[in-house]
This record gives sequence, structure tokens and C-alpha cells, in this order.
Amino acid sequence: MEKSIYTTRYTTLCMRMREARRAAGLTQVQVAKQLERPQSFVAKYEAGERRLDVIEFLDVAKVIKLDAIELIANLQKIA
Repeated sequence: MEKSIYTTRYTTLCMRMREARRAAGLTQVQVAKQLERPQSFVAKYEAGERRLDVIEFLDVAKVIKLDAIELIANLQKIA
């Protein structure tokens, strides 16, 4: 089994989170500030260089106004 960060699903997750942030009209700096994290935290998870645990994912989803349940449901459809 390959590491999850190298899968199509993980790449899709990162891409959708980046798109949601942009659609919300937020910069990486703005998201990072709301999360009380450095901008590099946002840049690294968006680039797929850093994994998010489920709690971090939910926190980010809330800030960028992303429906976490819908995204996960869509990721389950990807082989």
C-alpha cells in the first residue's frame, strides 16, 4: 500500500482545499492567522507536503467555509 500523500485522493483533497480557500476570498496568510499558525502551515498542507489530522482538517474546513462531510464523501468515490 502506497503512502496516502502519494495517492490521487490526497492530491484531490489538497487541491479542493486550496480551491475552497480561494473561493472564500482568503489568502494563506489570512487562513493561517485565523488558525493561529504560520503561513507555511497552510502552504505545506496545500502543497501536499504536510498531513492534516482530522481535527486540523475540521478547523481548516471551518475557516475556509468548506463542507468537510461533502468533501470526504466525494473522496470516497475516487479509486
